[in-house]
Order: sequence, then structure tokens, then C-alpha cells
Amino acid sequence: MANAVAHHDHDSEVGANIYGLIAEFDDPDALVAAARTATQAGYRHVEGYSPFPIHGLAEALDFKDWRLPKIAFFGGVTGMALGFIGLWYTNVIDYPWNVGGKPLFSWPQFIPIAYECTILFAAGAAFLSQWLLNGYPRPHHPIFNARNFDRASQDRFFLFIETTDPQYDSIGTANFLSELHGVLHVSEVEKD
Repeated sequence: MANAVAHHDHDSEVGANIYGLIAEFDDPDALVAAARTATQAGYRHVEGYSPFPIHGLAEALDFKDWRLPKIAFFGGVTGMALGFIGLWYTNVIDYPWNVGGKPLFSWPQFIPIAYECTILFAAGAAFLSQWLLNGYPRPHHPIFNARNFDRASQDRFFLFIETTDPQYDSIGTANFLSELHGVLHVSEVEKD
């Protein structure tokens, strides 16, 4: 059973300073089971933290964000189009040079460059959009205020429910997290 939740005096000033509740686990399977239980209970603003990727955690959290794959796909299509257009412009318009009687627009020779431009633009779009979608650069996040969170990069696993979740109730959510199998501690996370 979990330790008692670390509560503060819940006046309006302190209550407004709470970012959410976090539960600590020492087993990755317990984290996945807890994430599945939380999403089945109706919680939607739930995050899982672990020192390594855990197979099934994203599915347990019901994480479905297709923005990054779409951005990478359109970045790749843009790169391929720009590669073809750049080679066409160079060979046909800017510097037409007939070599061995070949046509100026000989598209098979454009494929390697267009392919490389596709990879370059898809990777660049994925990298830059990942920074923007995650809100980087962000030198500090309120989750770093959580009890024992420095162990999230070593040997502990955390399940976090944000106060903006429609199901969130400070006492009800704390009791819900405390009753999860394998939970070590449940504590509040302050914004500052």
C-alpha cells in the first residue's frame, strides 16, 4: 500500500499552485498496468515517465498523436519536389548542356538527388517539429518538482495526472492513485 499522500493546506492560494498528482513505482509492468487503469477510469491528461522505453506504455496511456508522422511525410514530399524542381531548373532552364545527345530533362538521373532531398527534408521537419511540439527550449518543467523524480532517469517509474484533467479531484484522484497495485508513493507536484 502506498504512503499517505503529501497534502498541503488547501486554501485557494496553495490549490492554485498544484500542477497535479504523481505516483511512483519500482516496476515497469506496474506502471503500464496503472496507466491502463487510469485511462480506463476516464483520466485523459495522464503521463508516464520511465528511465527507458516501455513496450505498451503509449497504448496504455491511449496516446494517439499523428502530428509528427504527418509533418515528416509532408517534409519528405516537399524535399522530393524541391529536389526534382531544382534539378529540372538547373538542367533545363539555368544551364542547359546537352551531353551525348541525352534530353535535357532526363528524370531517371534525378532520382538519387530527389531521394536524398526527401530524407533530408523529412528528418529536418521531424527534428524541428519535435522541438516545437514539445515546447522546447524549456529549461524547467513543473514535473521536476515531484518527489524522487530525479530517479526517473535511473530506476523509478512515474504516473502523473494533471490538474487540468476533467476527472481530476484532489482527494479522489489521490485515493485512486494510492490504490493502484505496486505504488510506492503518491504526492502532489507544485507548479513553482
